[in-house]
Amino acid sequence: MVDAVRSFLHDWRVVLLIIHVGVTAAMIVVILLQRSEGGGLGMGRTDALFSVRGQANVLSRMTAIFAGIFFFLSLVMAWSMTNPTNASRSIMDNAPALPAAPTTPATPAPPSAPNR
Repeated sequence: MVDAVRSFLHDWRVVLLIIHVGVTAAMIVVILLQRSEGGGLGMGRTDALFSVRGQANVLSRMTAIFAGIFFFLSLVMAWSMTNPTNASRSIMDNAPALPAAPTTPATPAPPSAPNR
């Protein structure tokens, strides 16, 4: 059953990717539409953060929904692309073998006679 679902999602990966890009674009638009509370990096008014008006904002709820969908689609796409037969293999299993080091060291050149 799980393999059938994974195979179905693998076949529909382009559709999932298009939906994922659409959700990403929608989340960017919703984030950019939100009103700035002033003071970047949380250095603005702290009372606006906990107010009823701040919690009930439609745009912030839409941002949370789009973020959840984005996270869910990311996990689904990553899960559908895995192959259970290759899950226990390492990437180093496919690495080419290095040539063996020579067993005898190279003989050094004889010292040259000093010039006088």
